[in-house]
Amino acid sequence: MEMGFVKQNNLFDFLLDLQSQVIHVSKGEIAVPIYYMQKENLKIGDTLRIKNDKAQLEFTVVSFIRDVQMNPSIVSSKRFVVSDTDFENLKENFGVIEYQIGFQLHDPGKISEFTNSYRLSGLPQKGPTIDYKLLKTLNALTDGLIAAVIMFISFLLNIVALLCLRFTILATIEEDYKEIGVMKAIGILPHDIKILYILKYFVMAAGACVSGYIISLFLNKIFSANIMLYIGSAPKSIVQLIIPFLATALIFFIVLFFCMLTLRRFNRITAVEALRLGNTGESYTRNSFLPLYKNKLFNVNIFIGLRDVLLRFKLYTLLFFVFFICTFIIIVPINFLNTIESPEFVTYMGMGDSEILIDLRYTENIIERFENMVTYIEKDPDVEKFSTLIICKFNIINKDGYEESLIVGTGDSTVFPLEYLEGTAPVGDNEIALSYLIAGELEKSVGENIQLVVDDQIKMMQVSGIYQDITNGGKTAKAAIAPNHETALWYMVNLDVKTNTDEKIDEYAEAFYPAKVTDINGYLDQTFENTTSQLQLLTLLAVIIAVLVAMLITSLFLKMLIAKDSSQIVIMKSLGFSLKDIQLQYITRALVVLNTGIILGTVFSNTIGQSIISAILSIVGAPKIEFIINPYHAYILCPLGLIIIVTITTLLSIVSMKNFNMSDMNAE
Repeated sequence: MEMGFVKQNNLFDFLLDLQSQVIHVSKGEIAVPIYYMQKENLKIGDTLRIKNDKAQLEFTVVSFIRDVQMNPSIVSSKRFVVSDTDFENLKENFGVIEYQIGFQLHDPGKISEFTNSYRLSGLPQKGPTIDYKLLKTLNALTDGLIAAVIMFISFLLNIVALLCLRFTILATIEEDYKEIGVMKAIGILPHDIKILYILKYFVMAAGACVSGYIISLFLNKIFSANIMLYIGSAPKSIVQLIIPFLATALIFFIVLFFCMLTLRRFNRITAVEALRLGNTGESYTRNSFLPLYKNKLFNVNIFIGLRDVLLRFKLYTLLFFVFFICTFIIIVPINFLNTIESPEFVTYMGMGDSEILIDLRYTENIIERFENMVTYIEKDPDVEKFSTLIICKFNIINKDGYEESLIVGTGDSTVFPLEYLEGTAPVGDNEIALSYLIAGELEKSVGENIQLVVDDQIKMMQVSGIYQDITNGGKTAKAAIAPNHETALWYMVNLDVKTNTDEKIDEYAEAFYPAKVTDINGYLDQTFENTTSQLQLLTLLAVIIAVLVAMLITSLFLKMLIAKDSSQIVIMKSLGFSLKDIQLQYITRALVVLNTGIILGTVFSNTIGQSIISAILSIVGAPKIEFIINPYHAYILCPLGLIIIVTITTLLSIVSMKNFNMSDMNAE
């Protein structure tokens, strides 16, 4: 992170406090970015000290900054606000001067036109160009990404909720089967019976939706706390109440409609069957299938449990889908979190995977400093391999025939190669690799040509490859051409070393000051620390919710199944099966369905789940995310935890069968 010390702006781009008021500080006071408030756990009144060999200054933290331009952690610069007097003191004794030229347009739709006019004006060009669209994209990479994951999990939970509702209704029908038969026998029409049940679920659904809506008004602050901290709250309006209300109403009508669909099975119930059997009367369709006497592989009770799942496959389908979705909800966030925290994620940021990254920018005699740094590294026997990359601004001719600027990394991209969606790294001086978003914007694919402006001359460049990049708005390029030092934005060196990485970082940080020297893990931590911390919390919540749902559905399903199988349970007891034998049969049924759901859920998490995350990140330039999977989490800890929880839930849910006896059957 680069720390910039600024005075408050006069006209626009104001730096705001946590109450969204323009910040004003006095001599000896400082306002600190929210990023550092969270990272260092700062509080009002803390002391911030700046020192070098020449001077030392102390400031008292009096406020924290909301900065529309530099809030996101992926933006590597942060602005601190100081008084005019302190600014002049800092200017004389510390750091280097950096200028930022900003414009506010009457019509945001003319940003591209204005940018092109500025480029032709002859005004200062060095440095990155950031516009309103890019600022929105950068913010979307932090809280927007978390919001997308939350919506994805919420969608899956809605599906689980509907399945849960179906379980509840079926269990109720199973318990009330005789009563339904009696009502039909005395002449009550199926439609009227259905209305009785619909009214019950209407009242429960309405009460739950209203309660959920009211509670959400309070819980909303918890889930949106980080967004509110960085962006602030929007002005209160009726829309903020209407949209959640409409969403609640939609859920209510979906639930009611689903209830009506499930209750259609009343039409298939006959009074005679209900009174005679006391349950739905479902029986095995093929009793000759897998006869018990042919079993030579499994324990008798385990075999009966397996056979029951196969014979009544349709009955267990709902339970399977619940376990499948719960596994999906658990594994996708865990895999995504592992991916973001992995050093390999740097390849989605348009950089090769190296051990150390050296970043030099905005300093006096930068070319000379860079050349000295490269010479030092070349002579260092501890260096295994290295490559240099000079990030420059070049102009390209877009599809409309106008020039627009593009950030191009010049240098050898083969030493630490990227993973290309198509093609390969550029090698010749007439080849260029494009990021996914700029390739889409220019409508170019591998093998086609683009026009690059080099030394005021148009040079035809052939697209050698297309790669993923979520930095700089996702619009970058790589080329093996001579750099343009006049428009160079910054200088980078990637390297691997043979010795201890931490010791080498300390050595280079001192030797190459003011260059920034970091290891890849440190770079990713600083860039995505806020996002990963939120994703860790979200992943924990997803695991807890999925486990609770699995417990609830398992309990509901088994209670329904026991009610359905009550007569068979009594018969098995009379034939000499012990309670433990029967319990083992039901545990086998639950675990067979669970393990099938876990296996398919894991497979789909690493395929469809990976595709869904890729679709989300394609908006910012990474359309093909490959999960970095921790086998211990994905294949051992999560499945084993679910198996233990479902087994315990099964044991607790089948306790009631010990009360079944032959007298109950005779009474029926």
